[in-house]
Amino acid sequence: MLLIIVLMGDVRRFSELRRMVGGVSEKMLSQTLKRLEAHGLVHRKSYETVPPHTEYSLTPLGRTVGERVEALADCINTIIPDIMETRQSPPSSQ
Repeated sequence: MLLIIVLMGDVRRFSELRRMVGGVSEKMLSQTLKRLEAHGLVHRKSYETVPPHTEYSLTPLGRTVGERVEALADCINTIIPDIMETRQSPPSSQ
C-alpha cells in the first residue's frame, strides 16, 4: 500500500522508491513492484541508457486503488486519537 501511495505523487525511479519507502530490501521492493505490475496496478518503463534506468507509475486501475488507499490512510490518521484513547481505557466489565 505504501508503494501505491508513493506512486500517486509522480513517476518514480527504482532508487527513488527505495529511498522513499525505506527499510525495505531491493529484493522485496523488486518483487512487490513485479506483483503490482502483474496485477495491472503499476506500469514499468525501461530506458536503454547508460546507465540503464527504469521508471514506475500507476496505471489507471492503480490510480483508482491509490485514491481509495489514500482515503483509508486519511481516515485512520483522523481516528488515531480515538483509537489510542480506547487502548488506554480499562476494559469495561459486562
